[in-house]
Order: sequence, then C-alpha cells, then structure tokens
Amino acid sequence: MNNLINLSRSIPTPQAGLTVAYTPIILPMAGRTPLELRLTAPASGSALPIVLLSHGAGPSKYVPSKDGYEPLAQFWAERGFAVIRPTHGNSPVAGLPSDAPGAPYFWRQRVSEMTAILDRLNEVEQQAPAIAGRLDHRRIAAAGHSFGGHTVSLLLGAQIAGESFADTRISAGVLLAAPGRGGRDLTEQSAARFPFFDVDFAHMTPPSLVVCGADDNPHFTPRGPEWHADAFHDSPGAQALVNVHGVGHGLGGIAGLDAKETEIEAPDALEATRRLSLAWLRTALAVDVDAWPSAIASLDGPAGALATLTLPDNA
Repeated sequence: MNNLINLSRSIPTPQAGLTVAYTPIILPMAGRTPLELRLTAPASGSALPIVLLSHGAGPSKYVPSKDGYEPLAQFWAERGFAVIRPTHGNSPVAGLPSDAPGAPYFWRQRVSEMTAILDRLNEVEQQAPAIAGRLDHRRIAAAGHSFGGHTVSLLLGAQIAGESFADTRISAGVLLAAPGRGGRDLTEQSAARFPFFDVDFAHMTPPSLVVCGADDNPHFTPRGPEWHADAFHDSPGAQALVNVHGVGHGLGGIAGLDAKETEIEAPDALEATRRLSLAWLRTALAVDVDAWPSAIASLDGPAGALATLTLPDNA
C-alpha cells in the first residue's frame, strides 16, 4: 500500500506481481561500442507483450541510461509487460564516444539502436534465461520521455525532411513530454542547435498516447507547455492527450525519484501517469480491451483532479 497516493487510487490497475531483471544484456554493434540493455519482465506468464522504453537526455549521469526510469519500467513490468531499456548513444555513462560521428545527440543512432533490439530479440532472450521464450514478438510498443519521445515518434512514422524511420513492428507508442514541432516553433538559437526537431508528425499513424505536464516550461520554444502536445494535434494515429496537473517535464518522477530530472516529486501525479499509461498500453496491445475505457471513466471521479483527457475530434 502506497501511503503517498490518494486521488490516483481510483484509476483501476492490476495488482503488482513479481519481476525478474537482467542487466547488462549486451548486443555487439558493428563499428562501435556495444549496446547495453536492461530487461525487466514478470517472473511468470507467457506471451508477454514488449515495451521498448527510450530514455531522455536529462542532466543526471545515470538516469539517461538503461538504469533510469525505474519508477515507470518497474510499474509496467510488475503488471504484465516485458520492458527493455537501452543505453542510447548519447548517454554519458555508456554511450558513444563524444568525438564519434553524430555527436553529441546521436539522434539517428538512437533510432537505429531501437531497431537493432527488434532485429535481435532472440539474442536478447538468450541472455535472459528466465524470460527466454516468454516474449510475444508480435505485440510491441515503444515509449519515450523527452528526447526519447523524439526517438519514438520517428519509429512511429514521423519524418524529418521527408525521410522516414518507421518500424512497422512497433504497433503502438507512448510519448511522454516529447518535443513538439521544430523550425519556426523554436527559438532561433534552438532551431540552429536542434535541426532534427523539425519533425513532420503527419505520417505518424500507429495508435499513440501523448502525455504532457501541465506546468512544463520548455526552453526550446516560446510557445509554452502546449508545445509538447504537437504530436497529438498533428498525427493521425494519436488517440488521446493526457495533461497531468501540477507537474512539469518530469511528470512527477517517471525518470527517477530524487533525480535532477524530477523538478518536483508528486506521488499522486506520478501514480496517475503510471496507471493511465499502463491502461492505455494494456488496451493498445490487446491485453485487456476494457483497461483504457475504465481508466478514462475514472477521470470523472477524484482522479480527474490529477489529469485532463483530450480525445481527437473524430473520437
């Protein structure tokens, strides 16, 4: 029983189960340092749906790696998902050398790292004996926070200058405080620094959930918190927008408790984020068709003080 949450208790969620974790799972990569992963999954069960979780590029040294985002990854794994976290190329602890091509952001490499995991799921399972043979390679979602949301949006079909990075093996996505439109929507300095943020979401067709912090204050753009909701407004696949009240970019603590990325620890808001995203994933990956509708209905009660839901006009 978590004594720190109150309002979010009304959002239905399964009971937590035992998990097992393997780290580091290592995938050799041609011409570069190996890719390190952490795999966390239920200790029992079969045909487990998979979530690839892409970390952000925050100020901590270890949170932007396979070892970060434990509050979110563990919550999903305890309730039925196999969660795979890579240490991306831009990670300060085990990423690519700072003088390698693509530095310092390695945005293309981040996408290729996620694709490599899917290409080599059998190798991943071989290094995780208690999980091997229990993953459902046909039910795969991707989730990403901040810069990780940018990575996931590309995997879902968003394009840069007409170039597609879509991976059709990923059937659903969750964008958490992800970057919005680039180019003219950024400050002049940010537009020059982050040309790869100039993303066209119009080709992002797989079902997706967009989650924003109502008090986010992005310094890349003069537009304010609504910038993070661009993927919802621009992509045909976006099925819902959740604005979490009283929190900013850290959404109450998804990256790590007491971490630099967590500008405010807000247990109820964090719990709402975890429960709503879990419910959406459970429905999107055909685990429980009623999970998301039930979660939506709960927002008419006390949990409605924690988050606002927006659905597409055609919903």
